[in-house]
Amino acid sequence: MTMRRRAVAAAVAAVLAIGGAGCATGDDAAVHGGSFTFNSPGGVTELSYPIAERAEIGTLAGRDLMTDEPLAAADFAGQVVFINFWGSWCAPCREEQDGLSHIATELADDGVQFLGIDVRDSRSDGQDFYRLKNVPYPSIFDPTMRTLLSIRGYPAAMIPSALVLDRAGRVAQVWLASAEVPLGEMKARIAEIAGEGS
Repeated sequence: MTMRRRAVAAAVAAVLAIGGAGCATGDDAAVHGGSFTFNSPGGVTELSYPIAERAEIGTLAGRDLMTDEPLAAADFAGQVVFINFWGSWCAPCREEQDGLSHIATELADDGVQFLGIDVRDSRSDGQDFYRLKNVPYPSIFDPTMRTLLSIRGYPAAMIPSALVLDRAGRVAQVWLASAEVPLGEMKARIAEIAGEGS
């Protein structure tokens, strides 16, 4: 483990110890449903869930960053959905975006849909980022982090981060330090999930 990854793991452990596991309230759970609750044992930043241990996150929805139309992960039912939490203010987010756009384009024909969640941002800054980077997939505009916090226990401080839903809408993979993951490794894992059952 690199020094940076150790630092990220320590930060994750601190966030969870402070109360990251309690970010979603009982009301959120009732409204959003789903049975997935995030837990990172020992501050691990990469988690792969076997098929038998996967759970749905429930409703993950908001307004499209660019169009303000309703947008939800459920819009892509039957596809593998890669969900990326980002903000235009976040330097690692800017660094990883070109690679994510490339993977999104390469895996689109395999039934993989990318979906961004733009957090703690202004709409104009998020839109400027999307235009500058020519991002090929939609994002939910989530300035208050309400959408992110609907995932029970998910550490809100970990930006950028990502998770992957399998074709049944269940969490199959989490990367809490997505900008640290080699693109080849990320693409291979997403493709593996897309190929399940085929």
